[in-house]
Amino acid sequence: MALDLVVVGHVTVDRTPHGLRPGGALYAVSTARRLGLGVGLLTSFGPDFPEDQLPAGVEVATVASSLTTVFELDDTADGRRLRLVSRAADLEAGDLPAAWRHAPLALLCPVAAEVDPGLAESFPDASLGVTPQGWMRERQAGGLIAPRPWEDADVVLAHAQMVVASEEDVAPFREETIECFQRVPLAALTAGARGATLYVNGEPYHVAPDRTAEVDATGAGDVFAAALLVAYHRWGEPWEAAEAAACAAAASVGAVGVDGIPDAAALSARLVSYRARRGG
Repeated sequence: MALDLVVVGHVTVDRTPHGLRPGGALYAVSTARRLGLGVGLLTSFGPDFPEDQLPAGVEVATVASSLTTVFELDDTADGRRLRLVSRAADLEAGDLPAAWRHAPLALLCPVAAEVDPGLAESFPDASLGVTPQGWMRERQAGGLIAPRPWEDADVVLAHAQMVVASEEDVAPFREETIECFQRVPLAALTAGARGATLYVNGEPYHVAPDRTAEVDATGAGDVFAAALLVAYHRWGEPWEAAEAAACAAAASVGAVGVDGIPDAAALSARLVSYRARRGG
């Protein structure tokens, strides 16, 4: 199968109040597969990761590890609290299969600073998307995750065409993050039920959220990012791509884990309804 998209980042096991769930890069990979793309995944995990949860047809290149990246998630009065329990191996440019370097799309989605920023220059022919949240996390005592500035932004942004982050992740460094967004052709700052802000060549535009009954918001930002990258590549129109991303993310939070991520037909139908409600 020819690869349309290469995703780089750890798949994870998330300990949630509702039990164990696979996550991390799984959300972006699942989104792309359901939209019909051939996908390659560069990742690392231990023997406890449920490999049967990876979508059928995904080509997987793994860096050997005795551990899987495991997060413990708790909802508190002050928002979501993350604790990093364990971490798989780093992902570096030398781990990337040579043939994958010529894929037309690539998405770097670190969750625990595992992706070498130098990988951004490993896709000379690709439209490169980035979700930098894993580079904006610091592991403190006991594994608690705290925000930190994106120190290697310059290395990555020199090669990126798209960046997606959440308001929650960038809150302490919002001004610096907006400056980063103004250095790439397309960027988005997601805000959950409030929608998102789309940046086109640095200019901000509001993206209205799609209607949904939220069941599980985990991974919605990764679904948004993958759908945005795919739709923009297909259509070349940032506003239409952002609408598709908003609809994909809304669908994903309507079910547990990756179960709500729509396929191409379901996303198309949802997009028609969304535009009808928006009067467009």
